[in-house]
Amino acid sequence: MGDSATTRKKSQADKSRTSRDRSASKRTAPKRAEAGRRRAHYPWEGLPDEELLDMRLCDLALTIDGTALGSRVERLYEELARRGFRFRPHVWLAEDWFSPDGVPGIAIPFFLAHPRLMRIERKHMLGVEGGNEDECMRILRHEAGHTIDTAYRLHRRRRWRETFGSFAEPYPETYQPKPFSKSYVLHLDLWYAQSHPAEDFAETFAVWLKPRSRWRTGYAGWPALKKLEYVDELMADIVDRTPTVRSRRHVESIRSVRKTLREYYEEKCERYGTHLPDVYDRELLRLFSDKPEDAKRPSAAAFLRRLRPEVRRTVARWTGQYRYMIDQVLEEVIARCKELDLRLAASEEETLQDALVMLTVQTMNFLHGGHHRLAL
Repeated sequence: MGDSATTRKKSQADKSRTSRDRSASKRTAPKRAEAGRRRAHYPWEGLPDEELLDMRLCDLALTIDGTALGSRVERLYEELARRGFRFRPHVWLAEDWFSPDGVPGIAIPFFLAHPRLMRIERKHMLGVEGGNEDECMRILRHEAGHTIDTAYRLHRRRRWRETFGSFAEPYPETYQPKPFSKSYVLHLDLWYAQSHPAEDFAETFAVWLKPRSRWRTGYAGWPALKKLEYVDELMADIVDRTPTVRSRRHVESIRSVRKTLREYYEEKCERYGTHLPDVYDRELLRLFSDKPEDAKRPSAAAFLRRLRPEVRRTVARWTGQYRYMIDQVLEEVIARCKELDLRLAASEEETLQDALVMLTVQTMNFLHGGHHRLAL
């Protein structure tokens, strides 16, 4: 998810955030949409990709109701209800994930509303942010943190500022995370809590909200525990209060977006496209082959993807780095192998050992050489 942080960040001018246990026995959680509920069918579902790409986003006429996405939103509402909240952030479909300033709601990428559009997204972006239930729930909890902050204007409180920093601090164009820091929770990838005080709060809230997260034990001895304890105390203070901000606006809804899917992906690929340093290509071409005579040999990308857990575990042991950070390097390497159509040039056993050495070196370069400076 090399562009995950990028997707959630909007311009500071109009969207600065692109994104205690209480008994809920007296409050009945809303019933989650049934898994077997029939979803809507659309006339464009059977179109070839090339024709579908020429459709305007506003003409897709998408809905969240009756979809897997709708079930996940209902799950978020249930989690809030278990914590005693009556507040429900409204949701709508847009081009990206974000929660706009002044609106306690969540914009969700339109492609998550239909499996066909998710396949188009994966084809163009090599991944779908929020495409599986676990990842989608993690992002929804994060964005719910922004909506709670907006609805109750929490960032105006002095103790909020003392705990997380100034909400008015400009978003940086990039940020250079500290992977070893224990002053921040770990929720979304890329140490996202370190990017801005607003994101620090949203990430801390998400960890607090997740059912059975056991954050007191998991963060024992971390400075981040004080942030979690503050959020726990803060939520207990506001849970029975009526939100101050109650706008139900849909900001940048796809219903008003007249660009085509093709134009959307042309812009997105240009805006979020990242390129590995040239040294990656040189190392990969030493390790694998792009020669025509090796075209029928096993795919390097498939080989690394199959051994991904073992590679991640071994490199973590050798380098002492967090596995999720190593996974970022590995994800980029796999994607580049696929782009270059690289193939194994030696036995799997020999290739694995060489790959482990190469990935160990690149992981350390990634961490200490400044290449992990991340765009927002």
